[in-house]
Amino acid sequence: MATDDLARLAAAIERHAPAAGVWHVATAGMWLGRNPTPTDPITLVVEPSLCIVAQGAKEVYLAGEVYRYDPAQALLVSIDLPISARVVEASPARPCLAVRVSLDPAVVGELLADCPDDSPRGPPARGLEVCPVEPPLLDAVARLVSLLDSPHTLPPLAPLVLREITYRVLISPLGPRLRQIATTGAPARQIARAIRWLRDHFADPLRVEALARQARMSLSGFHQHFKTVTGLSPLQYQKRLRLQEARRLMLGDGLDAGEAAFRVGYESPSQFGREYRRMFGESPRRDVTALRGG
Repeated sequence: MATDDLARLAAAIERHAPAAGVWHVATAGMWLGRNPTPTDPITLVVEPSLCIVAQGAKEVYLAGEVYRYDPAQALLVSIDLPISARVVEASPARPCLAVRVSLDPAVVGELLADCPDDSPRGPPARGLEVCPVEPPLLDAVARLVSLLDSPHTLPPLAPLVLREITYRVLISPLGPRLRQIATTGAPARQIARAIRWLRDHFADPLRVEALARQARMSLSGFHQHFKTVTGLSPLQYQKRLRLQEARRLMLGDGLDAGEAAFRVGYESPSQFGREYRRMFGESPRRDVTALRGG
């Protein structure tokens, strides 16, 4: 790991995330995070992306598994995944500083032809992995964040650096996970297509047989590959999408629990309440009140 690049990345994040929270820079396809204290887990759906902690440490939870990463490592999310994440190492003197960089599957596909592919063929793997971060990749991420020092350089240069970051991920030990979502005929690519449908139609009734046909798989093969890649069954995946969206509607749009439940596809308020408590640990009303600081 290049200590100078890590220090440069940490300094750039500090400059452009001046207060606690998450700062989205849409023009550069990245999110900057600064936390002066450890946090409780938050739930979110993460699209394909590379996550690096420049200072402190974080943990990500998926299907009962824990993935910890710190400045020695990078976290790759290669497919849309509903996860929980929290900061586990931070202090006011040394806040946790992190960056998440979006990875465009279309760019992945374009770059595959230029990447040496000596990775072994096999069944799809979990769409999330932690691996030591290599110096050239760390340097590219640091340069992307440093572009914020001159905002006028973002439109012409950020796409080029994002492309370089994607290429460096593809040729790194993380590459096989990313390749599988862009390789024609790969099961993980078919699962990615089904996940996109689920994200766009999570409030609709779930017919797994139709989803398997859409992915061009047998029902048993679809279940197996979906669980391998996401750690969840299709029904569990849909449930997490629904509950996370309901939480957002209550917190951000002021909907009550009944209206939020109806909006995301629940017909039974009592079932919604039970599943919400099981996922977030509190009833909808208590959870939202706590999140608002009330």
